[in-house]
Amino acid sequence: MKPEPYKHSIINAALWMMGTLVSFMGMAVGGRELSMELDTFQILFFRSLIGLFILVLVLSNKGWYLIKTRHFSLHVLRNISHFGGQFGWFYGIAYIPLAEVFAIEFTLPVWTAILATLILKEHMTPPRFFAVVFGIVGMLIILRPGMGVVNPVSLIVLASAICYGLSHTLTRRIAGFDHPITILFYMTLIQLPIGFFLSFNSWVSVSFSMWPWLITVGVTALTGHYCMARALTIADATVVVPLDFLRLPLIAVIGYLFYNEVLDQFVLIGAFIMLFGNFLNISAEHRKAKSS
Repeated sequence: MKPEPYKHSIINAALWMMGTLVSFMGMAVGGRELSMELDTFQILFFRSLIGLFILVLVLSNKGWYLIKTRHFSLHVLRNISHFGGQFGWFYGIAYIPLAEVFAIEFTLPVWTAILATLILKEHMTPPRFFAVVFGIVGMLIILRPGMGVVNPVSLIVLASAICYGLSHTLTRRIAGFDHPITILFYMTLIQLPIGFFLSFNSWVSVSFSMWPWLITVGVTALTGHYCMARALTIADATVVVPLDFLRLPLIAVIGYLFYNEVLDQFVLIGAFIMLFGNFLNISAEHRKAKSS
């Protein structure tokens, strides 16, 4: 029987994951609402602006020494790839069902595993290899190439997942010597001018009704990652990852209720296969860590 502290850690991790899920839901709905008036680049600009404002307040309290880094070039490379990932994600939110965007995003562990092997020289273990295989199979089920149903926007979202994979790989390297707040600070600082210059030609005045959604996107972009990090520090990934899968059915319900989107059964099947492969890999890593 598991000790009582273990049970409490599971409950606490689940509560933090609820914060993660609510954040991602809010960011998706906010992105969809904003896309009715604003260009994707302009949304990303305001996302960085609001995030930077929040982080300045945090740094004013915790200390500006946290912005010191000796690896600024890595931050630049990470944020170029992260910006590409964000663009594809928000672009997909505007044009295809929300559940499909979230399902394609589940390919992220596949690209992270591949890129970590190539860039960080991490060993491609059999569980990681099978996670990649399951991820590719799930992706093919969702996209169904050769059946005349591939949506070009879906391919953009897939490309964004690859960009996120590179970003996550570089984050793992940067996290070895920089504080998480440092990483978030340079994320907003570097991406702010990128979003501004790319949105300059399509800039429109923001109506009053859009500001609550802009604030929602800016805040939830930070809280989603923070809550996920807290959940992972409290409980094992074998607990957190299955909870993260709840993003798909939850966003499917939101898409159905607010946007009349019907969940494609192939999207659900493909996402489940990807999750299963990822869960097997994390379980294997957990057993390896306990035995070492």
